[in-house]
Amino acid sequence: MEHRIVGPGPYRATRLWNETVELFRAKMPLRKHRCRFKSYEHCFTATEAVDWLHELLRCSQNFGPEVTRKQTVQLLKKFLKNHVIEDIKGKWGQEDFEDNRHLYRFPPSSPLKPYPKRPPYQKDVIKFPKWDDPPPGTSQENIPVRPLVMNPEMWYKRHSIAIGEVPTCRLVHRRQLTEANVEEIWKSMTLSYLQKILGLDSLEEVLDIKLVNSKFIIHNVYSVSKQGVVILDDKSKELPHWVLSAMKCLANWPNCSDLQQPMYSGFERDVFKTIADYYGRLKEPLLTFHLFDAFVSVLGLLQKEKMAIEAFQICCLLLPPENRRKLQLLMRMMARICLNKEMPPLCDGFGTRTLMVQTFSHCILCSKDEVDLDDLLAARLVTFLMDNYQEILKVPLALQTSIEERVAHLRRVQIKYPGADMDITLSAPSFCRQISPEEFEYQRAYGSQEPLAALLEEVITDAKLSSKEKKKKLKQFQKSYPEVYQERFPTPESEALLFPEKPKAKPQLLI
Repeated sequence: MEHRIVGPGPYRATRLWNETVELFRAKMPLRKHRCRFKSYEHCFTATEAVDWLHELLRCSQNFGPEVTRKQTVQLLKKFLKNHVIEDIKGKWGQEDFEDNRHLYRFPPSSPLKPYPKRPPYQKDVIKFPKWDDPPPGTSQENIPVRPLVMNPEMWYKRHSIAIGEVPTCRLVHRRQLTEANVEEIWKSMTLSYLQKILGLDSLEEVLDIKLVNSKFIIHNVYSVSKQGVVILDDKSKELPHWVLSAMKCLANWPNCSDLQQPMYSGFERDVFKTIADYYGRLKEPLLTFHLFDAFVSVLGLLQKEKMAIEAFQICCLLLPPENRRKLQLLMRMMARICLNKEMPPLCDGFGTRTLMVQTFSHCILCSKDEVDLDDLLAARLVTFLMDNYQEILKVPLALQTSIEERVAHLRRVQIKYPGADMDITLSAPSFCRQISPEEFEYQRAYGSQEPLAALLEEVITDAKLSSKEKKKKLKQFQKSYPEVYQERFPTPESEALLFPEKPKAKPQLLI
């Protein structure tokens, strides 16, 4: 009973549904049952279906051990509604499935869900200011330039074997970056980083890029408290005071400093219900409708925990600041309640951790359109969030540093040499890949020597250089890079072969 791992990518929820349906039809045990003095072949009871499917979902890495029996019953109700199963009389279409002895069977074929078709989306190409755009009121021709002659010491510092004059250069001023330019850089690089982590050719199928607000990203990075929680400019979007007080009460239980009312038996349950009711009435889940596919796609990376955390970090940066703040406060409260051994049981039917997941998963993640695996996917995501919320809701420092350096680079005055294409520095940024210690040591030892060795060979084989010029350059190369030179010419004899002595003409004998 194996469930294939469904990785990140478009239509992951649909792919998971089809995968589960096919596995259920192929592996669910069927046998003869009697009902009301009549025998039925190749069928199963509702309870047998719940037992088998519950175990399948719990053992699947796509869903995990947090799946409850109640969620399994809900999924089987959707199976009945979508004609994946039918009762022994051939009835289907209603969600009246219950965990009992009622008999069900598979129809001749169970319909799989088609993959939705989205209209083609035209990518927006971000246009950066060109290198040659002068600042207003200036002219490149008026910038004084003069040839520079480099002495050997300067040459040595620049790691070059070129000797002589440096071509005339000119300062190239970039047009000043506007706020809109900076915002587009943040948006472009953030999405590029997310696409690279997910390993997708395009984000179009999991994310409507037009709906990504670059102002949200920047606000979520810089407008934060010392604890890393987003600070809102618009205080009207804050959590109501009574909700915030209730959350603080449970997060710090039993030390409820904000509460002035006397506590009674079951008080903590009423406080929890107040919080759950508020979040349950939100018009949109905290992770928003338009980011549903992106978050579901990241769930396909949970087997690679570090990559999943990085992808969730990026996705959470795309949230509206008020949503990110509410999510941060909620996850902190949920985690503290689960770790608090002094907290009385908040529900008789569930453990505290399961209660947290079941209560808040729908207000954190759900689709605008009905998706049959919503509940299971949301529970899987919230479970992972609870275990890693401190890392996930932090600003990814590597991305922030990369973008800040990029913006600073684009604002600098550049030096341009004739024939040099400075615009190549504007290519899409790449991100670091972790390598093994052995690969690092190899690159450190040989990474810079290989191009230097190739450069040395160019000097050696350059037929345009005279012997005098070639000797001069080789001498300077030997001074700068003795190890590379020694490897190429290990003995004086090998060096002498490069400049063989010309045979002297013998004087003619006089007869």
